[in-house]
Amino acid sequence: MQIQFREFDPFDVWIWVEFSMFPSEKEKQYIEEVFNSWFLIGKLGGFNAENLQIQDTGVDISYMEYDETIADDAFMSLMHNKGEFEYEDNWGRCWFDLGTSDALALDILINSLKQFSKDYVTIEGLIVGGENENWRVTNRPDRANFDDDS
Repeated sequence: MQIQFREFDPFDVWIWVEFSMFPSEKEKQYIEEVFNSWFLIGKLGGFNAENLQIQDTGVDISYMEYDETIADDAFMSLMHNKGEFEYEDNWGRCWFDLGTSDALALDILINSLKQFSKDYVTIEGLIVGGENENWRVTNRPDRANFDDDS
């Protein structure tokens, strides 16, 4: 899976997925579940690099003491909105307002999609941000049209 980053605005970003062929309805459902799950975790503040206590501890976490103060003092890191997943030819895309979520979110999405591509639906490429010359954005989502429960 080839990964490309283009111009990146976390409050207005398209994520493009190139499939090896037009996905079936079941394959569309699978890829949309990946993105919906990723967004839900982001909406709940899961991608907060300021509070990675377990990761920072290392391999042995037996009897680790979790510091609630660190967790409570961390800056909120929330995704805000997402659009509907769209398809054209062998491409899929979705618009996101990643809000204050950390770049960790993109690493987790890429890791998930790489394994998804091996196990379920072959993904040829992923483009984060910018434009896709194969499928131009003619109208940008108006963030005012999205509710916080997307």
